[in-house]
Amino acid sequence: MKKGLIFVTLLSFSAFGSVQAQKLGYVDSEYITSKMPAYQKALTEIDKFAEKWSKDIQDKYSEIDKLQKTYQAEEILLTEDMKRDRLRIISDKEREAREYNNKVFGYEGLLFSKKKELMKPVTETVMRAIDKVAAQKRLDMVLDKASEGVVMLYTNPKHDYTDYVMEELGLTADQKVKTTAAPEPASINPTDRELNPGSNSKSNTSKPTKQPK
Repeated sequence: MKKGLIFVTLLSFSAFGSVQAQKLGYVDSEYITSKMPAYQKALTEIDKFAEKWSKDIQDKYSEIDKLQKTYQAEEILLTEDMKRDRLRIISDKEREAREYNNKVFGYEGLLFSKKKELMKPVTETVMRAIDKVAAQKRLDMVLDKASEGVVMLYTNPKHDYTDYVMEELGLTADQKVKTTAAPEPASINPTDRELNPGSNSKSNTSKPTKQPK
């Protein structure tokens, strides 16, 4: 999943009209969310959860490492039965660590669910603003420029409604969001921010003044 938040939003207000007659507009969700304090706060919370879970996994592997070193140091003194018991315990610990890692950072794991939960209010807020702007401007279709599903080789700025959505949200182009981001977690199975439409490359991008009518 790419870092687009809204993906493709289709608002069908004239479902029976021809494609040529439909009024089209687009927004840049990455730029919009990069200016939202609520989005930055959600990112910080996601980082905190990822950091905590990464530490839990690292602690598990540290325990395994200690058990392995102890076994190697004492191996010569152990009977065959004792060796088998020690190795079984280490093997069980390794399996538990792998399973927990997959549970947290695997496909649709705990981190994915937490991202989805924390980003939901932000997504819903932006969607409500888009709906309102689309109704006000009588748009039949609104696309997200930041979405993976939309390839815009050329776009006429007069169809860009990003500024209208930002105005609806009470955001300004020069707005600076003050946040204290948690350090990036050193995960055993690192994941990138799938739900991070507000990339740094977008945060300082200047937007054209409102042109669509």
